Amino acid sequence: MSVLFHPEAVEEFNEAIEYYEDIESGLGFDFAIEIYSAVQRAVEFPKAWVIIDGEIRRTLVRRFPFGVLYSEEHEQIFVVAIMNFHRNPDYWKHRK
Repeated sequence: MSVLFHPEAVEEFNEAIEYYEDIESGLGFDFAIEIYSAVQRAVEFPKAWVIIDGEIRRTLVRRFPFGVLYSEEHEQIFVVAIMNFHRNPDYWKHRK
């Protein structure tokens, strides 16, 4: 199954990597690994995670206050957001 990221999700991902890397060298890399692991869980078990809105599901990221929001579309995982849990929970809804 392939994975496609919404452009704004890519932006969020890169900004978070930079943020954590500024805090401590290597922490941005650790964050990226945890995001990758969360996406892999979604690929392996696409229907296992909680539905939060319509067809959008969320898998949690270990160690960091983030979730990966995605939908399963035609043998593809579409990542809608790399969601920081400290943001307004509905900020990503215009991306669907």
